Amino acid sequence: MKNKGILTAVVVVAVLVMAVAVSISGVQTVATMWALVPPIVAIGLALITKEVYSSLFIGIIVGAIFASGGNAAVAVDNVVSNGIIAAISGTAGIFLFLVILGTIVALVNMAGGCAAFGRWAQTHIKTRVGAQLATFALGVLIFIDDYFNCLTVGSVMQPVTDAHKVSRAKLAYIIDATAAPICMIAPISSWAAAVASYTEGTGLSGIELFVRAIPYNFYSLLTFVFIIALTVLKADYGPMRKYEMNAVEKGDLFSYTDRVEEASEQFNTNGRVVDLILPIIMLIVFSVVGLIYIGGFFGVDVWGGTDCAGDIVAAFANTDATIGLPWGSLIALLLIMSYLICRRLVTFKEAMECVPKGFNVMVAPITILTLATALKNMSNDLLGASGYVEALMKSDAAQSLQSLLPAVIFVVACFLAFATGTSWGTFGILIPIVSEMFDVTNPMLYIGMSACLAGAVCGDHCSPISDTTIMSSAGARCNHVVHVSTQLPYATTVAAISFVCYLVAGFVHNAVVCLLLGAVLIIGYLVYKRSAMAKKAA
Repeated sequence: MKNKGILTAVVVVAVLVMAVAVSISGVQTVATMWALVPPIVAIGLALITKEVYSSLFIGIIVGAIFASGGNAAVAVDNVVSNGIIAAISGTAGIFLFLVILGTIVALVNMAGGCAAFGRWAQTHIKTRVGAQLATFALGVLIFIDDYFNCLTVGSVMQPVTDAHKVSRAKLAYIIDATAAPICMIAPISSWAAAVASYTEGTGLSGIELFVRAIPYNFYSLLTFVFIIALTVLKADYGPMRKYEMNAVEKGDLFSYTDRVEEASEQFNTNGRVVDLILPIIMLIVFSVVGLIYIGGFFGVDVWGGTDCAGDIVAAFANTDATIGLPWGSLIALLLIMSYLICRRLVTFKEAMECVPKGFNVMVAPITILTLATALKNMSNDLLGASGYVEALMKSDAAQSLQSLLPAVIFVVACFLAFATGTSWGTFGILIPIVSEMFDVTNPMLYIGMSACLAGAVCGDHCSPISDTTIMSSAGARCNHVVHVSTQLPYATTVAAISFVCYLVAGFVHNAVVCLLLGAVLIIGYLVYKRSAMAKKAA
């Protein structure tokens, strides 16, 4: 442990010295390969040290130094003003949404709704396989927004998975794997709306192009195949296997030092399942209402927004989740609080006590989200990482690989989303580029578009600095680095098979054939891994 600490310190010092040397030497760092170094440093340190806060902060410092031109005062200003302060102001709405969700979870717990659902589930869900598949099914059903998905599925299913000895690492993986991937193939979601807003000029409506690309979104679709096959075959491998074995054999859901401490809370024994279901319905309904209201669905010009009266698709495309989600969830919180007080499951004083409880639960994800967003600001806004990738994609070399382009686009999108931690930013950069590569009558347009979307989701799914990954850790109350390290082998397996499918799709242009090939490869690989693990244990 001591040697590891010394090695980490040496690596950090070496990285910072390198950053200072590059900055002083006057090497061009804007819109070059150097722009990708800060997130790579942060991700590498997080995986080595298993500590996310310092790793992200060091990545921010490296980016700030690169962008400073050797001026120490500018570097400090980059960290504070352009990094952390800009991150807080840009994501303040999501912070509020997280605190409101935390408060609602605390309220429902105190009212006994979660405990009642746990008692119901114990009589209806009999096995570990059933608990995992139920978690997967709920994740698929909540397709409106990935943030909402992560925290809701975690809160609802945690008592069920705990009762059936499913590790928190496995719960976090299922949550993460059904958050962005399901939003990416749901025509009515905040993600579909965002994609549609980037597809102007292709000759098709944004939603039409999105829908036509769904069958070729191999990463999202094959992720679902992977989860079901992994659960049914009981073929866990990699770091996840240790956590699952500890959960089954020792009842240890966290595995030693990776435990996230949870205070035991008092709850009302009179709570019923409806006291969980009704608050969730309220939250879903008013979150959707908030999103479309901010998008102008009701004909209201919100803060200079577009009037999209009666057009739900246009309203979703025009909305701002950082405003709409807090708007809707705040109304839902007030109604849920009133309902539980009227049911005499909580008192007014107890309801008010849930507000700081909700905030306390979300301190860790808010801190990580702030640092991750600051790191994105360094890479994209100050160093122009997105411009560098755009230039690569428009190069003559990329254009000459017509049949291989879907696979190339998928890899580029994966890498960009992994390094920057953002799906939306990735397909915002790449969609206009892909649209220019193919004619509207060319089926490669849909394949290339789906490769862009699938790669963005894949990179986001794998990245430690992705907001969805952070939310999944928070939803499962799992150590963040543990979640990242345990899900990485699973996500990369599906990514590799998706890459093969895009190679084939570039020549075959048939989604069904490619999906069948991908499903066969996944099941075959899992059967092989299960056999290998059994031989190793023997």
